Amino acid sequence: MALVAGIDSSTQSCKVVIRDADTGELVRQGRASHPDGTEVHPDHWWNALQAAITQAGGLADVSAISVGGQQHGMVCLDSAGEVIRPALLWNDTRSAPAALEMIREAGDGDSAAGARYWSRATGTVPVASLTVTKLRWLAENEPANAERVAAVCLPHDWLSWRLAGFGPGSGEAGLAALRTDRSDASGTGYYSASSGAYLPDALEKSLGRVPRLPAVVGPLDIAGKTPEGALIGPGAGDNAAAALGVGAGVGDVVLSLGTSGTVFAVSTTPAADASGLVAGFADATGNYLPLACTLNATRVFDATAALLDVSLEEFNDLALSAAAGAGGLTLVPYFDGERTPNLPEAAGSLHGITRTNYTPANLARAAVEGVVCSLADGLAALLSQGVDAQRVILVGGGAQSPAVQLAASQLLGLPGFVPTPGEYVADGAARQAAAVLAGAFPEWTLSGTELPAEPSDGGVLARYRRHAAAYLG
Repeated sequence: MALVAGIDSSTQSCKVVIRDADTGELVRQGRASHPDGTEVHPDHWWNALQAAITQAGGLADVSAISVGGQQHGMVCLDSAGEVIRPALLWNDTRSAPAALEMIREAGDGDSAAGARYWSRATGTVPVASLTVTKLRWLAENEPANAERVAAVCLPHDWLSWRLAGFGPGSGEAGLAALRTDRSDASGTGYYSASSGAYLPDALEKSLGRVPRLPAVVGPLDIAGKTPEGALIGPGAGDNAAAALGVGAGVGDVVLSLGTSGTVFAVSTTPAADASGLVAGFADATGNYLPLACTLNATRVFDATAALLDVSLEEFNDLALSAAAGAGGLTLVPYFDGERTPNLPEAAGSLHGITRTNYTPANLARAAVEGVVCSLADGLAALLSQGVDAQRVILVGGGAQSPAVQLAASQLLGLPGFVPTPGEYVADGAARQAAAVLAGAFPEWTLSGTELPAEPSDGGVLARYRRHAAAYLG
């Protein structure tokens, strides 16, 4: 029995799963935490990985390994392979002004023209999360550090590089061994998913020059070997790895309900959305992964449950006890501002209150429907980019809520599937490792719950969109 290892190096923690390469059966696993913050020295990821590997029983019997990781994080290396400064993570917003500058500059002062330029060139319009804007911030605010940059890579690239035996002191030969994949490269802002090439001009606009970048390897290519001889897969960005982990294919849309919400689809065509709502990423199989992100998901449930002084289980029961439409209550859930649509200064709002409908059950139902409607708008943004949506896969902590599952069946108009809870990113990385080993992606069996499409919302989505549209003026 050949074993493969999948790694999920996320913002919060590192997870390692060891699976049977043929069947996907879980053999053992481990986990270790990462420090909090929006900038973290990569050594913390490496130390957590070692701890998670140890907890998972080591890698001595593993034939192939692959890393799924948080996207966008800026890892800068000097000519010796030393990390120059702590990595700026995707959730570090200090480069937001730089993003606006880069859009305006590309359009000669016209932001709309600049957005069109960036969406055509890279598939994404610059925002603070993208690596390209973080490099611009570095050049403008830490010029001495910027001058030392010999290579730039991403969290999963750096961990794969370390697993291959490289690290501080590796020098030019080590930097030449850096590897990445299409999915993670497409989240940098200086790589075109549609053409499959880096864009030197984009780097010139950010860092002022073009440092060494990881070579982009194909979905089934070997990115390296560990000193013990295990194959290292290309790796993937976390969303692309999750798509592999839940078995998403062309026609599938994945809705992830965690602290924030994410909607992404496997598509045969690249996206280029000048509005910036849809990021035109690549996936880990050779297709594309257009993605929209919302800021408000399960925290809305947490806040409403706290207001009602009930547990999350009681909150779910309350929501299920109310009729679809919450008696006319509509919650627009922009509690922390919003990203889709782009309304960073917005606040949430509750509409249609009467003495008869203002009940705990209806408020709970309105919170669930508001979050699902918000994700439905993300789905609509994907559809506007030509995505073929045949099925919705619900993942994340919020997906386990029966009230959320019911609302999704009623509001999204598509059949759904809720996979059994698991480490989807690590599982996807393990599946990629098995593919590198065998030369083709294995068909691992995935358990879960099928959801029928029950489009019977009674105008809930239309009512939500009417109230949400008022935010746009």
